[in-house]
Amino acid sequence: MLDYTIIPAMIIKCVTPPCQCIDYYLTFISLFLVCLGCVVLQTENGILLPTLQSALPFLDLHGTPRLEFHQSVFDELRDKLMERVATIAEGKDEDRYGKLKELLEKSFPLVKMPSIQPVVMQVLKHLPKVPEKKLKLVMADKELYTVCAVEVKRQIWQENQALFGDEVSPLLKQYIVAKEAALFSSDLSILHNFFSPSPKARRQGEVVLKLTQMIGKNVKLYDMVLQFLRTLFLRTRNVHYCTLRAELLMSLHDLDISEICSVDSCHKFTWCLDACIREKFVDAKRARELQGFLDGVKKGQEEVLGNTLVLSTVRNLQELLSQDALPRDSPDLMLLLRMLSLGQGAWDMIDSQVFKEPRLELEVVTRFLPAMLSVLVDDYTFTVEQKLPSEEKTSLSYPTALPDNFNKYLQENRVACEMGLYYALHIAKQRNKNALQRLLPALVETYNDMAFGDIFLHLLTAHLTLLSDEFGTEEFCSAVFDGFLLNSFSSKDNVHRHNLRLLLHLHQKVLPSCVETLVKTLEPSKQSSDQVKELYTKLTEKLEAQKKSPPQPDEAPSLDLHPVKVPTTASTPTISL
Repeated sequence: MLDYTIIPAMIIKCVTPPCQCIDYYLTFISLFLVCLGCVVLQTENGILLPTLQSALPFLDLHGTPRLEFHQSVFDELRDKLMERVATIAEGKDEDRYGKLKELLEKSFPLVKMPSIQPVVMQVLKHLPKVPEKKLKLVMADKELYTVCAVEVKRQIWQENQALFGDEVSPLLKQYIVAKEAALFSSDLSILHNFFSPSPKARRQGEVVLKLTQMIGKNVKLYDMVLQFLRTLFLRTRNVHYCTLRAELLMSLHDLDISEICSVDSCHKFTWCLDACIREKFVDAKRARELQGFLDGVKKGQEEVLGNTLVLSTVRNLQELLSQDALPRDSPDLMLLLRMLSLGQGAWDMIDSQVFKEPRLELEVVTRFLPAMLSVLVDDYTFTVEQKLPSEEKTSLSYPTALPDNFNKYLQENRVACEMGLYYALHIAKQRNKNALQRLLPALVETYNDMAFGDIFLHLLTAHLTLLSDEFGTEEFCSAVFDGFLLNSFSSKDNVHRHNLRLLLHLHQKVLPSCVETLVKTLEPSKQSSDQVKELYTKLTEKLEAQKKSPPQPDEAPSLDLHPVKVPTTASTPTISL
């Protein structure tokens, strides 16, 4: 870089005016003063270190501009200052926040300068209580609001529910869209279905983590989110909002946010249920904990009962079967039924605003469960019969009719219906096609059309992939499609979609004549949704591609064997292969 102190001398030495006109001397003097001002400016605003002045010419020799050097020093000092702000905030000095406020007052006027803005935002971030005037200025400026830390935004949100709602609303919508997409995924697998991820893995979702970060330890913001979820749940009756509420609470539990967990009356209950879901069974210890929670609900606190999950009872029934015990003699089963009844009756409590645990109907225990046990006995007896040696087998055939009043309970009692649906999933997982063919027709008419809900159909279609080879028979195809799935597809768009999902996945296994009939039957109407039309188009394209390139028959491998001489011994003849 040129040394400005020698410029005037160079000018006077190198430029000689042709005449002694005063204008030339005035020009020289002006140039000299400008150069002298530059020198003074550089000296006064540079880094005033005596040892640095002698080192700067080395930068000139390397072609490094002074601007670049000073900018790098500035950036380093800014980073050190930001680290110092964090250190002060994390220290134990009683006046630490006073120092930060003093720094904020000095730096905030420069907040619009890009080079100074990070320092101001760092100070704001570490102040537990930002002055209200500064918060309003940040909120009013869209650019500042965007770049400020979430710690600052929390202080803005807790006083501005509408703004917080604008931030949360897209996340809630994103969560529901993701859940719906998972339910209607074209990837059918019992190992990778809607419920496959563990509870902890589900809490690592983008939306849950984002909401957890936005809430932090702020109880007021947590209450706002719960209010949003309750409002949307009441408006849409979408159970995914309940799932998000539980996942959010357990995410805060994982982070040990005691400020929130300690004041949420559902925390211990949800924690216990989370453990049951993780272990995929309610053992005796967990059962006692749940029983104690329900029994400990005092009058006036019944609203906490609105948060629950449906628990499976099939495993308990199988244990009773092996023990020759009656359902009413099992306290664990009674608790599960109580929980199931509670979950199914949640909407009744919400609609009536009478938050009281519903009473379990006695006939479910005394009549429906024994009937269900008799169905399990049929399954067990037939399975054992098939494993016997042929000489010991009898002419026993699998029953085709269900016990008396079994269908009636599926239609009139929601607890019995839920158990019947889970039993269908159980026998599909066991690859028990006889039991499935026996039960599916009974699911056409169920309580409140529960059998045609998205969650059950999602699980059923995934479980049916285990019986893919059975779709090569007309009997099984008729039981699945004609006997159940096709009964309401024309009036229910979601059922239409699940039919297409299943056929799209299994069309190569399904009997060709059945495929042709199903393709004609499932053709979308003008009123069908875009999702149905898209799935149908994919199906027809796959079938057309399959016709154009039919699978080639497997050719027998050529056996090109050369004669091999086996070494001979006294007892071994020569063999040619």
